[in-house]
Amino acid sequence: MAGLFYLPRLYVYHTQVLAGSESSELFKIMERRLLRAIMNPALVLSYVFGGLLLAQRVSFSDGWLHLKLLCVALLTVFHMALSKWRKDFLNDKNTKSEVFYRAVNEVPTILMIVIVVMVVVKPF
Repeated sequence: MAGLFYLPRLYVYHTQVLAGSESSELFKIMERRLLRAIMNPALVLSYVFGGLLLAQRVSFSDGWLHLKLLCVALLTVFHMALSKWRKDFLNDKNTKSEVFYRAVNEVPTILMIVIVVMVVVKPF
């Protein structure tokens, strides 16, 4: 989750520097390392251990579980979008604004809140 919070923030800062500048190249390195060394392995491990927990369930009819799994799938789509946007920065072809990245920075927060509420409260 920390990577899903931090990478869009790096993109906000990256939009504030000139493409091809020394700062831009530093951001490219930071973004690559965060995505490849931390976020991608964490995604795989989350699916492995989440799958093991799911395999122990007897019933899959609970509505809260369906909503939680939908939110996890949306987090995965967000992860993939972050990866695509990193490639845009890498090729100096970013077309999105600082405001866009500030807005999408809230997506993982909202999804995380829904996931935690579903797991703890189990409202339906």
